[in-house]
Amino acid sequence: MLSRLPATEGIGDLLVGHATNDDAAVLRIHALAGGDQAIVETVDFFTPIVDDPYLFGAIAAANSVSDIYAMGATPILGLAIAAFPTDKLPLETLHEILRGGAEKAAEAGFPVAGGHTIIDDVPKYGLAVTGIIQVDKLVRNSTAKAGDSLYLTKPIGNGILISAHRALSGRKFLRRAQPPDLEEAIRWMTMLNRDAAKAMVEARVSAATDVTGYGLIGHLLEMCAGSHVGAELRTRAVPVLAGARDYLARGFRPSGSERNAETFRKRVELSVSDAEFTLMCDAQTSGGLLIAVSKANEQALEERFRESGLFYAKIGELNDRDAIVTLTD
Repeated sequence: MLSRLPATEGIGDLLVGHATNDDAAVLRIHALAGGDQAIVETVDFFTPIVDDPYLFGAIAAANSVSDIYAMGATPILGLAIAAFPTDKLPLETLHEILRGGAEKAAEAGFPVAGGHTIIDDVPKYGLAVTGIIQVDKLVRNSTAKAGDSLYLTKPIGNGILISAHRALSGRKFLRRAQPPDLEEAIRWMTMLNRDAAKAMVEARVSAATDVTGYGLIGHLLEMCAGSHVGAELRTRAVPVLAGARDYLARGFRPSGSERNAETFRKRVELSVSDAEFTLMCDAQTSGGLLIAVSKANEQALEERFRESGLFYAKIGELNDRDAIVTLTD
């Protein structure tokens, strides 16, 4: 819907607005020590995806700050946004959600200094996060180049596993319908993208974004459209959480992932199965960074990943086909 509003880039000191679907807004602050600095602003919140309120808060906070990291920035301040059914759930549940978010923010190195809560029928939680960055180190999603290699820093599939877990939990009478174990998915969702972001800034990558609600394909298409490039994605190179393909084959298709697949299909050339395409469109929570890097800087990026003990996978390349993604096996 923001695309219908007037363009905002170039108004005052605004460097990044909504025109290219970047992960955060960026406002220049002039003449600080070390060169021009900028403030990076983002906000995100959603309904619970796990039963444990503390974990929900931690995942939501990791997801919220991820947009700051995707721009290469450092988070400095958070404000909590919450909705809570005070007549249905005890306030201790809200406390645990807020505690989980605040402790994850502290791990990221910034305080949650306040916020706002309203009464609502369904719990919701997230953060508005402020970051800072030196302007010449800003990483955008719209500056990728044809010939760049694509890297992903977390496996996909958590949307499918969460959907299957919700559908199957409490149905133990179905002997062959055991819900998936979410332990590995939760480990990835609570993991900050901080160190991967630091590595990409040091390696001077071309562009980056994080993989969240639009899935890998949706966020890759945003990068391609903003950069006027195309992409070839090798699906077998894309890391996938254990069990995601199996539960997808058994019919567990989240509505968000199905909606993504329907929306993006006309812009994707397929030589893989419909199920594999849906997997690539799986709506993620607190997913990894999708990074475009030149061949000249590719080795430096991999070296920094290895030195820091970070997970990464090379999953494809960019080409000169404007905003078209090709999926191969």
